[in-house]
Amino acid sequence: MSTSTADVVVTGMGATTPLGGDVASTWEALLAGRSGVTRITDDWVKDFPAQLVARLAVDPAEQIDRVRARRLDRSQQVAVIAAEEAWRDAAGATSGVDPERIAVVFGTGIGGALTLLGQDDILEQKGPKRVSPHTIPMLMPNGPAAAVGLAVGAKAGVHAPVSACASGAEAIRWGMDLLRFDRADMVLVGGTEACVHPLPMAGFAAMRAMSTRNDEPGRASRPFDKGRDGFVLAEGAAALVLERADAAKARGARVYARLAGAGATSDGYDLVAPHPEGAGGARAMAAAIKDAGLTAADIGHVNAHATSTPMGDTAEATAIHGTIGDHPLVTATKGQTGHLLGAAGALESVFTILALRDQIVPATANLDDPDDHVAVQSLDIVRREPRRASFSAALNDSFGFGGHNMALVFTTV
Repeated sequence: MSTSTADVVVTGMGATTPLGGDVASTWEALLAGRSGVTRITDDWVKDFPAQLVARLAVDPAEQIDRVRARRLDRSQQVAVIAAEEAWRDAAGATSGVDPERIAVVFGTGIGGALTLLGQDDILEQKGPKRVSPHTIPMLMPNGPAAAVGLAVGAKAGVHAPVSACASGAEAIRWGMDLLRFDRADMVLVGGTEACVHPLPMAGFAAMRAMSTRNDEPGRASRPFDKGRDGFVLAEGAAALVLERADAAKARGARVYARLAGAGATSDGYDLVAPHPEGAGGARAMAAAIKDAGLTAADIGHVNAHATSTPMGDTAEATAIHGTIGDHPLVTATKGQTGHLLGAAGALESVFTILALRDQIVPATANLDDPDDHVAVQSLDIVRREPRRASFSAALNDSFGFGGHNMALVFTTV
């Protein structure tokens, strides 16, 4: 039976990021203006043009037991850590929901790259008999979703969207659809990434996608700034628990926000470059607002994808301005977190929800001199200090290589 008009709400959140080992510490650090970006000191990086990274604030070894960790790739470890925090936050284990009605949707952009590359080194150096028997489940891109599903006993389906840097946001949309169409009663959604390694960094650097501001780590990621020169690779994960509003109310669950709408499009333009006018992103935003039953005038805050790349930021600004207008307060949190790739959309959804809850918009770090592009100049981008405001609807957008565009609308309840 279709329940496509059912309200979907967020009842739990979890995260482990370059700013903190959980949601509370991450949010506190974001509002305080702290940066998670550091310069790599490993010997291998000396010949790399880009030597910056945003590593986890808390190592997974401090949050997950050693035996369990050995069978999980780092991307799976952080996925489980974030998911279990969200599950506890939502009291999922005591919710009374039948496991056959619990689903998981957890996305990643790259997946178990550290396992793949590490085990390849072992194969070449020590031979096939020394390769770990856990290699395949640790490197497969559905591994994080599978690990999360096992952690919470989900039996209504485990899904793993892989759409580059839109993966985490796409997971949230899939979760909403599962609830709307009555295929589950509770869905644990999110995104994860952990691929700090010479090969991915060399590949991104070869594309000139990464910042080379090596002497100023905390000031390297500069969304919308005239001096931006690329993103900073980050690692981490974030998770949300989604339920239908009536079920959440019946069990007395705390509700953070309503997931009111989602929009997904594809550019059909280029494998890695965004459409210069942000056409696909604009269509995703419009679709999400329509799905939420709102108008552009209702959107009071936008958490922008803004990775600090020259083309991407202006294309997105054009899309925001053309679709929503110049009235919402805009922020871009990658200035502090770096770019979590497949986890970015999930983490920035957490930030969007917390901004709604606390009625405060985090500042965009390192935005000293906004780009001269007319769309950037027209937006009300929060700078220097977080800004108090009153708004009931907010939008988070995410874009990925391949022309993937996602937009999510959250509202107060």
